[in-house]
Amino acid sequence: MKTAIGQDSHRFEKENSKKVCILGGVTFPEVPGLLANSDGDVVLHAITNAISGITCHNILGEPADRMCESGITDSSEYLKVALGELAALSLEISHVSISIEGARPKISPRITEMRESISGLLDISPQSVGITATTGEGLTEFGKGSGISVFCVLTVE
Repeated sequence: MKTAIGQDSHRFEKENSKKVCILGGVTFPEVPGLLANSDGDVVLHAITNAISGITCHNILGEPADRMCESGITDSSEYLKVALGELAALSLEISHVSISIEGARPKISPRITEMRESISGLLDISPQSVGITATTGEGLTEFGKGSGISVFCVLTVE
């Protein structure tokens, strides 16, 4: 059994941006997208980073940059690369815990949808995907609405 932590954060695009906000593979049309060369899905980025903590090979860096340059901006594609490396080590995800900090969008009403999306991507039960959300009482830029920060703890066996 191994455990790793992953983190990622991004600022929002300008309010009039046409870029869509995607979190955990779920679209949140009520807010602008996140500033990134990819789709900016900070939830999938944090999960990918946690997997990199297990495999010791950073996907969100040069490999993802190369994918972006070739037109692949869907964060689930970066996650698939990380999952392939995990499978090559004969390791399987048993649980993922995700903590999201941001003033917007409202996450709680969409947690079930996000858990189902993430469980499908990771090929685990939705009961093995925990998601919590906080505004952090507005103490950080994320809690003030400037962007979103995500921490993820991943357990593999």
